[in-house]
Amino acid sequence: MPEYIPSRVDWMREQVELYESSGGTQGTTIADGYPVIIVTNMGNKTGAIRKTPLIRVKDGDNYILVGSSGGQPKHPVWVYNLRANPNVDIRDKTVVQPMRVREVAEGPERARLWEIAVKTFPRYAGYQEIAGRLIPLFLAEPRSA
Repeated sequence: MPEYIPSRVDWMREQVELYESSGGTQGTTIADGYPVIIVTNMGNKTGAIRKTPLIRVKDGDNYILVGSSGGQPKHPVWVYNLRANPNVDIRDKTVVQPMRVREVAEGPERARLWEIAVKTFPRYAGYQEIAGRLIPLFLAEPRSA
């Protein structure tokens, strides 16, 4: 089993710790009460387990993962991890589900998913304006065991 390496970013590490230590009953919101999920993936360089809290954006049974990094000019590290290994686990409160992600390129599907993301968390629109890069979108779909 690969080693788990917690985030170096205090708030992210603390969010994951609270969320998981409570079994998904605490730490399930962030940024003025928006719901969050925990995305568990494999580091593309270390091979270690990584866990990232992200705003929960749903499209039916699927999740939309938005690589906004708060509008920073660089993609968050987890984007590269998902590009290298698309198998993830998503914890949504008390439920952990194995999923497979795919990056959604520009086009009608991306436009539809982006609209859902911005409707869910309006700050994404402002993040896109200041980022100076196209914010990556991934669609996480259930995978069989």
